[in-house]
Amino acid sequence: MTKKKDIEVLRVTHLRGPNIWTYRPVIEAWLDIGELEQFPSDKLPGLYERLTAMLPNLIEHRCGVGERGGFLERLRGGTYAGHILEHVVLELQNLAGMRTGFGKTRQTAEGSGIYKMAFRTRQEQVGRAALAAGRDLLMAAIEDRPYDVAGAVASLTDLVESLCLGPSTGNIVDAATDRKIPHIRLTDGNLVQLGHGARQRRIWTAETDNTSAIAEGIASDKDMTKDLLSSAGVPVPEGVLVRSADEAWEEAQDIGLPVAVKPYDGNHGRGVSLNLNTEADVKAAYDIAVARGGSKSVIVEKFIVGNEHRLLVVGRRLIAASRGESLWAVGDGKSTVQELVDSQINTDPRRGTTEEFPLNIVQPRESEEVLLDLQRQGLTPDSVPDAGRKVLIQLNGNVANDVTDEVHPSVAEMAALATRVVGLDIAGIDLVAEDISRPLEEQGGAIIEVNASPGLLAHLKPAHGGKVRPVGAAIVDELFGEGEDGRIPIVGVSGQRHTALIARLTAWMLQTNAKHVGLSCEDGIYLNGRKVARGPLSEWESGQRLLLNKNVEAAVFDNSNRMVLTEGYAYDKCTVGVVTDASGHEELGEFYIDSEEKMYGVLRTQVDVVLPEGAAVLNASDAQVVDMAELCDGAVIFYGLNADVPALAAHRQDGNRAVFLGADGFVLAAGADELAVLPPSCLPAGHEAHQEAVLAAIGAGWALGLTPELMGAALRTFDWNSSKAA
Repeated sequence: MTKKKDIEVLRVTHLRGPNIWTYRPVIEAWLDIGELEQFPSDKLPGLYERLTAMLPNLIEHRCGVGERGGFLERLRGGTYAGHILEHVVLELQNLAGMRTGFGKTRQTAEGSGIYKMAFRTRQEQVGRAALAAGRDLLMAAIEDRPYDVAGAVASLTDLVESLCLGPSTGNIVDAATDRKIPHIRLTDGNLVQLGHGARQRRIWTAETDNTSAIAEGIASDKDMTKDLLSSAGVPVPEGVLVRSADEAWEEAQDIGLPVAVKPYDGNHGRGVSLNLNTEADVKAAYDIAVARGGSKSVIVEKFIVGNEHRLLVVGRRLIAASRGESLWAVGDGKSTVQELVDSQINTDPRRGTTEEFPLNIVQPRESEEVLLDLQRQGLTPDSVPDAGRKVLIQLNGNVANDVTDEVHPSVAEMAALATRVVGLDIAGIDLVAEDISRPLEEQGGAIIEVNASPGLLAHLKPAHGGKVRPVGAAIVDELFGEGEDGRIPIVGVSGQRHTALIARLTAWMLQTNAKHVGLSCEDGIYLNGRKVARGPLSEWESGQRLLLNKNVEAAVFDNSNRMVLTEGYAYDKCTVGVVTDASGHEELGEFYIDSEEKMYGVLRTQVDVVLPEGAAVLNASDAQVVDMAELCDGAVIFYGLNADVPALAAHRQDGNRAVFLGADGFVLAAGADELAVLPPSCLPAGHEAHQEAVLAAIGAGWALGLTPELMGAALRTFDWNSSKAA
């Protein structure tokens, strides 16, 4: 077809918090589709067939139809390029392993060709790259040109693997999200904060802020670990520490063959050689252990017959268990050992080189342990075994078969005891036994290692259709007790009328209530009234600083309309959301916010994010703000300058709470009952223009559970003269 004007991306914004589109981070792109405004999809011959051939999984997109195939129905019937691009970008992210589903596209003005498109992304750089690739793919489909979909997906997949949370950390974060616990990623890696402020906890994959450095040191000292476990009655293999290959062989003979040799300070099975019976093997294994452990100290211990198992213990509970199986390759008389490994072992889809895969690629030439096992069989990686010959590649090298339901209670108890003896909160227990369903003492089984920061993938991606174990949920439950959500009281104030003063008054009320309070407003951030140097930070970043601060017990945010449109809110949910008015669209024309209706869409987000146990505090004198009440999942408190404001009066008639200015002062009422009155003297003379702000602050304090007496004392002691807004 004739080449059309390209889709031009005018602006790309990463909205990192709740925004006008949704409650989660999105990328908002402004698009100029040019001449394509005159060509919806049903006017572009062959587009449907080409696009569905490129991205067949678009069949799963429900779109506004609400059922499978919904988007394709829209595509066939006629939809515009901006909307199509939204779905292409979402699908590219899905194909790259970053599951997303939310997207919306809206025209800024009828016939303009300018669209705002928003799509969910879990990582900004990945989302931006998907947008660029999606635009190129869509233009190729429109213009009937070839496009390398596989190459684009491969590039995006590389970004996902390098930039997104690893699967183990992601599982923990997802479990926290299921419990309504917020999270903040602290680095580009897997260090994540769960919760806010003083109630936060931190994880680094399977390590937590409860993981003791001393316990980690003990776990890496195999000899000390064995001594401690043995003293507590935990069965461990007989062994001794040696410092030379000759000494290793001498001790091996004293212990009794076969033996195992391992680094003194290693972990996760690195440098471990098993089932050694000859002097040459023991001495070679010693050299391997020294090379892997970085110390001449090596442990020689009795080889325990049986399968290796990995047991995951969280707190005092066994959560998951996997059994290892030896890796074998079968000769065909033509292929080398390396070729057999590649065709029979490395083709397992669970094997890979990144954190996403529970099992590693086996590389015989690069593994001294594998080389030693081959040498003992008279082979090298380049040997060609006879047809039908079974070649041992790695003993117990495939710990991924779920056996959680088979573990004998006494074995689970022993694993939990070993974890406590070492002092870890989360541990991977390596245990050898012939039958995990029987007590260890009946079969000569033993615990051979206690590992800090254990891998979780074997329990999340078990072999042979095994059960996926809730390891992330177990870790979250260990960090947060029943009913705990890691949240501190958060108050958000939005609008234009006296918002800074309302935020300052509310923060002072909380501080008067003996809370360590953080305040974020246009001119900086404050901790208990002390201004903290903000530096070159945006409003959103300033707010995030409060949520990262472990001293902050409550936080108050004065949110500008511009911040909501350019960054989103700094918090995911709030306890109290105050909205003062729905004016100001005249100042936001650059964002295509050019009407009261669109301004309503900006400010409603503040009410949308109120927690079910929280409350919205709304100005009863602004009709648009009053309409937001029905959006609130929590309670609603109206405020107004007198009891006769129609919305406020109707609200009271329904038995709800309201704050208004009465003859005797500031009245707190529930239905027809006036529960308390704060005298006019709470507001110093000369500040009558701020009565409405005081009412809003009282409503916020009431929603937070503060007593009228405390709020009155806070108003009397507030430094009105230093308040910028005053």
